[in-house]
Amino acid sequence: MSLPESHSAKRCVIIAAFNEGPNLRKLIPGLAEIVPGARVIVVDDNSPDGTPETLKQMAAANPLLSPIIRDGKRGYGGAVMTGFRRALELGATQIATMDADLSHDPNDLPQLFDALERADVAIGSRYAGGVRVINWHPARLLLSLFANRYVKTILRLKVDDATSGFRAYRRNAVEIIARTPISSQGYSFLVEILYCVHRAGCRLCEVPIIYAERREGQSKMSKRVIFEAIIRPWLLRLMPR
Repeated sequence: MSLPESHSAKRCVIIAAFNEGPNLRKLIPGLAEIVPGARVIVVDDNSPDGTPETLKQMAAANPLLSPIIRDGKRGYGGAVMTGFRRALELGATQIATMDADLSHDPNDLPQLFDALERADVAIGSRYAGGVRVINWHPARLLLSLFANRYVKTILRLKVDDATSGFRAYRRNAVEIIARTPISSQGYSFLVEILYCVHRAGCRLCEVPIIYAERREGQSKMSKRVIFEAIIRPWLLRLMPR
């Protein structure tokens, strides 16, 4: 399914990347067919695998591709925030985020954008209405399910997948995030910005997706990221309104 180009003119897709050159070469050309006319913003932390050069070459042939190369590895959260700011500068009214590792199916983007007719944030959910995850070790799946239940309970979020990075946002939600001090850099960043817009009164909805484990490259998960994910919900809950 693809979207008419006239509907995509004010849409942006943000991809935070590090050492994802081969995956981006596969992902970006397909986005032009699925969301024609949408701007694609790739934020790369100067990957040593040659991704910056790859993006520059692709951008020369694709005027809708806007690569942003940052100095050094500065974290997932900061990369997404950089992408948000660029999307706002470009006048985007609907902004999606997705991973570069091919675990998110770009064919789900149209239904995420469509869901913004009834919500301010649409979450590509692995767990709404059941579990739809492919190629994960059972222990990792259980950890993810526990993490989402943990977040849902502490922060009282009425969603089943608060840690999904596959989302679509209305401009008003991104503007709220952009003017709010965000402390997280790892994947707890996703929880923090979701809680941020929830407390601001934004409407959240979930769109069921199928999630497939990354096909190439290495996971960015670390002990530090996991520790931050454990502590951050409590810090957010105790934060004054």
